[in-house]
Amino acid sequence: MVAPPHRSPNLSRWLTWIGAAITLVFVLIALLSPLLQSWEWIQDPLAFLVNPIHSSPSGDYWFGTTRQGYDVFSRTLFGTQAALKVVILATTLSLVIGVPLGMLSGYWGGWFDRALLFFMDTLYTLPGLLLSVTLAFVVGRGLLNAAIALSIAYVPQYYRVVRNQTVSVKTELFIEAAQAMGASTPHILRRYLFWNVIQSVPVLFTLNAADAVLVLGGLGFLGLGLPESTPEWGQDLRQALDALPTGIWWTALFPGLALTTLVTGLSLLGEGLNEWLSPRNQDRLR
Repeated sequence: MVAPPHRSPNLSRWLTWIGAAITLVFVLIALLSPLLQSWEWIQDPLAFLVNPIHSSPSGDYWFGTTRQGYDVFSRTLFGTQAALKVVILATTLSLVIGVPLGMLSGYWGGWFDRALLFFMDTLYTLPGLLLSVTLAFVVGRGLLNAAIALSIAYVPQYYRVVRNQTVSVKTELFIEAAQAMGASTPHILRRYLFWNVIQSVPVLFTLNAADAVLVLGGLGFLGLGLPESTPEWGQDLRQALDALPTGIWWTALFPGLALTTLVTGLSLLGEGLNEWLSPRNQDRLR
């Protein structure tokens, strides 16, 4: 039987490093934007009607200006900060909820496992964007609210991955030995199970972060994401739509390009980590 083709180890390394580099650039932009504004190197992203309206990209306005007189360059940079805040908070919330539930469900089994598995599978079958839009409509706009709306869609993914790993690992001899010695359930979960069932979590975290950037952009585009006082790529894209037919392309290009680049970086990082952390490739990548 012919073995399936594997991706080159060098290619996996390159994917990981390219994705990490792109992600790091956006993290630095998010961290340095307030400092650059305080030094007056970039404009206040919330200052409107202080620039020429719909000015094309130039030496004075690198990314041009909007119909409201906003500086597109500063809003694009500060949009990075908003995106990373929401995405990190959302994926962290889903991880903190999904991983413990998956461990408990897989370890205890029985009716608890069946009930929780049914509930998570029900959530998992719902389209992530539709679920996020519905929750965002219910909880309202805001950074924390947007993070909650995003996180609910990712909890079942962490739950399913960790639960399946736990079901497999809990039958190992070292778990049975710990049980025979009278170790408590919290001790077994923390000491013996946790580090054996989270190998796929970093990959899932990165890929969910990439998806969350897109979903947040979709919420902003629909007017359900962050408040209007917060620079956000999806919201800027929605405001740029009216000007596109008149040839005003820069108000949509640069926020869209930033969103696409960040998603690409996180996706490359996740794919590279998946190859690196995959058990079948551990020896090949050394």
